[in-house]
Parts: sequence; structure tokens; C-alpha cells
Amino acid sequence: MFNKILIANRCEIACIIIKTARRMGIATVAVFSDADNSALHVEMADEAVHIGPPPAAESYLVIDRIIDACKKTGAEAVHPGYGFLSEREAFAEALVANDIVFIGPNTKAIAAMGDKIESKKAAAAANVSTVPGYLGEIEDAKTAVKIADEVGYPVMIKASAGGGGKGRRIAWNAAECTEGFDLARSEARSSFGDDRVFIEKFIVNPRHIEIQVLGDKHGNVIHLGERECSIQRRNQKVIEEAPSPLLDEKTRAEMGAQAVALAQAVDYDTAGTVEFVAGQDKSFYFLEMNTRLQVEHPVTELITGIDLVEQMIRVAAGEKLTIKQNEVKLNGWAVESRIYAEDPYRSFLPSIGRLVKYRPPHEGSSSGLTIRNDTGVFEGGEISMYYDPMIAKLVTHGPTRAAAIDLMSEALDAFYIDGIQHNIPFLAALMQSPRWQKAELSTGFIAEEYPDGFQPRLPEGEELKVMAAVAAAIDHLNNARRREITDQMDGSPVHFASQRVVALGDTKQAVFVEGTLGGPVNVKLLDSEDNVVDTLELAARWWPGDAIWSGVVRNKDVSVQVRPILNGYDLAYRGIHVPARVYTRREAELVDYMPVREAADTSKILLCPMPGLVKAINVGVGEEVKAGDPLAVVEAMKMENILRAERDGTVSKINADAGDSLAVDDVIMEFS
Repeated sequence: MFNKILIANRCEIACIIIKTARRMGIATVAVFSDADNSALHVEMADEAVHIGPPPAAESYLVIDRIIDACKKTGAEAVHPGYGFLSEREAFAEALVANDIVFIGPNTKAIAAMGDKIESKKAAAAANVSTVPGYLGEIEDAKTAVKIADEVGYPVMIKASAGGGGKGRRIAWNAAECTEGFDLARSEARSSFGDDRVFIEKFIVNPRHIEIQVLGDKHGNVIHLGERECSIQRRNQKVIEEAPSPLLDEKTRAEMGAQAVALAQAVDYDTAGTVEFVAGQDKSFYFLEMNTRLQVEHPVTELITGIDLVEQMIRVAAGEKLTIKQNEVKLNGWAVESRIYAEDPYRSFLPSIGRLVKYRPPHEGSSSGLTIRNDTGVFEGGEISMYYDPMIAKLVTHGPTRAAAIDLMSEALDAFYIDGIQHNIPFLAALMQSPRWQKAELSTGFIAEEYPDGFQPRLPEGEELKVMAAVAAAIDHLNNARRREITDQMDGSPVHFASQRVVALGDTKQAVFVEGTLGGPVNVKLLDSEDNVVDTLELAARWWPGDAIWSGVVRNKDVSVQVRPILNGYDLAYRGIHVPARVYTRREAELVDYMPVREAADTSKILLCPMPGLVKAINVGVGEEVKAGDPLAVVEAMKMENILRAERDGTVSKINADAGDSLAVDDVIMEFS
């Protein structure tokens, strides 16, 4: 076994590898760029080596610097994590040439499977069912359009190297194919250093299912069941679960057998993933093989009880697999939510900045339920524009799918982040989606469920009652706390009214509140004539100033995020995000007379929707543009985003040039 390994990666995957290595008694070495100088993985590792400036192409993707770090520290092996150099054949070869063990597949497997084009050819040769497409090298956009016309729209344009949703575009016609080809090549070049792309038929209404395989250097290969990753946006996974609710035992066995056969054909000898696109009828086609650990590996670990990182390290050290295929059991259900630094209210555009508050839910297992949070950040840390926007991976495990989803809902409600925009409101809302709960999934789920963009759920029914009661209880306890402060005034004590009006958005609810600090609070809901229509008892573990109201309502655990605002609190619960203002009766009457502030007119300006780098300005001053025309390209967190004209107009002024770094809502150009 190794004495010391180096992790050629960052953020949460580096932290995961460090934890497993530490448990195995193996010392670890972290590498870091200027942007990661104070990162969590640097703090956790036994040693850390600086490898260059923030851009990945100048640090994490520079092979010589990784090898030099190994030599400086005496690291015997390198775990690449995922992304960066994990599927780069040249990296594995360079390590071997320097007598350093690569904790990953052999170079033959990387060449055959890591390259998406070569993997398609290998799969076809092994009689694995494949998606129709063109696997040759495509020189330019004109050729791409010709191929797409022959394959038939829609088509997927996909980078040959790498993964993680980078370098992918779906084209529904020739114009989108031309544009998508250029963007896919550009993203592939900047993310993986390889701009080759291929084209394949895009299966409409598909489901994305992958098989986890595990091999050793002695010819043994097994699979560990499947994961479903159909909930995606911009071709990047958002929610994963294991097992898949689509598959039956027969289909699972068939997919597993094909995955194992493909792995055996290239002498695969570590953890890897064979991905399939599946129809609603359980038909399936080989997509690609990722010759690395996957972001979603925790869901497999929780249903199998197998630490994949540990298995990779043991295999790399030459050990045989001790697990036989008939010993692999899938127990319970696991769901993973990817917590991203992105704004769900702005088409999931990236967000950067400081984590002013970062309070994840408590991890651990109890009564057959498990919460796991894999992260590489900490409160006060920075989310950089240079890397993937992932903050954490929140994973829950329970005996059934419904139990895992319900636990995920509770965990998301208890996950508090401030300082940047994040997608927890979207994830929390998604958990309440009837379609998600019934497992009626496809890779088009987000676009179909939110065709006009994501908006938070509105409170209604029992959820409205709970949120009104929580808002009233918080206000009541805050008032009680203020009255207990000594030496406020001489004379008679000041009392406050127990009858209040809670305004949840546009909905008003009259309440009567009773209770003391440290004890239960009773909230009576009143009708228009002050008759009691319902009563809720709230047993809370909350104190004024706490970011999470955590308590029991109607014998059910409830967590509500609380952010103070004028005359109330901004509450988040089960995907509902709404201002809750608590008024006296008289205040509630007067507030109806307050003028409504109108939104500013932005129709004649183009604002930068996210912090990022201007890659291109596509128009000039005086140029007429039509609605839908591309105006500029802004890159953030390795994704290129096209900004288009919302209406016809003429460009009157341009305030940014290619290469400029912009903040959110910076004015890029103006129109007349």
C-alpha cells in the first residue's frame, strides 16, 4: 500500500479523497492555484504545493507541475479526481514514465474509452447498442451541418474529450448546428485542451442512466448497479439517484452485463462509469464511458456500502477485488442534490463571491436515514469564477425512494447559504414536484416543468399555515426578547399586542399568538370575523437571530430559513421563498395605501447577467439588430453564454470589449 498520494484536483472531490486516504493511513498532498490558496482541501491535506495562477490551463491542467509536486513531496501515486487531467492519456503516461502510480485506468482503457469517439467505435465492435451518429473528426461548421442533416435533427454536438456537460450543444436545425459547433469546440478547447467534437442523434424524451463498473489489474470486473441522472440543465446533472426508478431486474442485468463486457474489452482496471441513454420503454443505447470517478458516486456508495475511492486506491496498489458480482446488493435508495453557485431566477447563470454564511445540515445516520454532505468550501471562503460552480453535494439515503426524497427536502430546508446566489430554492421546489415524486423523468424535465424559467412555489394549504405560524411565532418571540432587555424605561412595563396580521406575499392571515421564550408557541389562525379556524402548536429550538427556525409543527419536523427584512422575515421552506411581514391590525390596514414601486425600464440596455469574462462582442455601434440576434458572449465558470437581443433595435453605445471582466448588471451596450 502507498505511504503518500497526491490529489491532482480541488474542492469537494479532493476533500473526499483526503478523508478516505486518512482513514486508510495514507498521507496526502494537495495542489493549489493562486485562487485556492486558502481552500479547504489545502487545509485538510498533510502537505500542499502551489502549482500556478488561477486559470486551470495554467495550473491544474499543467502535467509537468503535477509531476514536479510529486517529486518534491515524495508522493508515490496520484489520484486525479474527476475533470481536469482525470481522462488525459498523456497525463497517465507521464506519471508512469516518472515511476509514479496513476490511481486510475491503464492508458489503453483511457485511449479506447476516455475519448468519446473511440469509445463509440469500441462499443460498436463489442456489439453494444449505440446511438446513431458520425464518429469521424469534423473540420468545420459547414461539415457539421451536412452531417447533422444526414443524421436527422435534433442532434447532440459533443466534445470528444472530457465531460461534466462542457462542450455540449443540442441543435434542432442548421442554424443552431452552426452556432453550437463553434461554441462546443471553444468550450472543449478551454476546458480540456482538445477541441474535437462529434455528432450523434439526440434521443427525444430520453432518460440518462449509468452503470458503475469496478475492475482490478487481475482481470476482474464487476458492476455496482445503476444511477439515474435525468434531471439536468445545460447538459449538466443536477439531481442523481440510485437505483433508477425506471429499471426492472431484467433491464438492470442486461445493462450491467453490457457495461462489464465493454470494460473487459479494454482491460478496465479501476472505478468507471458506462453511460446509457434510455427510452421510456426501457430501451437503451450506449452514450460514453467516463474513465474516472463520477461526481455522483456517493449515491452508489450509500446503496452498496462500498467506498469507491478506497477501491481505486487498493486496485492501483495491485490488490485484487474482494467483492464478487453476486455479493453486490442494492440496499435502500439514495438521492444527491448538487448545490451550485448559480442563480435559478436568472436561467441558472453562475454566481461568484464570498460565502458570508455557510451552514449545511447536520451529517450522520439515525433510524435508517443518512445525510451526507460532500463539500470543499467553508464559511467566509470565496467562490471563484475560474472553476466549476459546485458548492457541495448533498446526499440522503433511506429505505425507500419516498423516504430519501422526504429527507432531502428536510436537509435542503436546513441548508443555509448567504453571500452568493445558489440553487437551493430550485432544488427544494423540485423535491415537491409531483412529477419528480412519481419518477416521471426525462432529460428535458427542467425545460418542460419551467418553460418560462424557475419561479418559487407559492404558499398554499398546509404550507401556508405553517409559514404564517412560523412568521408569527418568530415575531412574537422577538418582541418578547426585546421586552426582557433591562433598563429600557421606568414605570409600567410595555406590552405588545398578541393579535397580528401575517402577509405572505399577497396573502394575509390574521393570527393570535401566545407563548414565551424557551417554551411552545400557540398560533391561532383567524378568519375575517376573528373566529379561530385552526390552531398550530410550535415547539421550537429557535432563538432570536438564528438563521434556521427548527422545530416541530403538528408532530412533524420543520426547518424554515429566516432572513430579517423590514417589518418581517424572508422565509424559505420546501421550495417556497416569500417575504413574510408581520403587522399590527392598524399597520395591516395602512399598508394597503402604500404606493407600489415600479421596476426600472431595462429594455434599451444589455446587462451582464453574471460575473464573467467577455469573450466576444458580436455587433458594432450603429448596427441594427433583431430579436434573438447574438450580441455578446460571456464566459463564467468554464461555460460560454450567448447574450441575445430581446427586441429589435439599433446599437447606440458599447461599454465593454472582449477580454473585460464584468460584474452582475454591468451595462454591456445600449440601444436606441
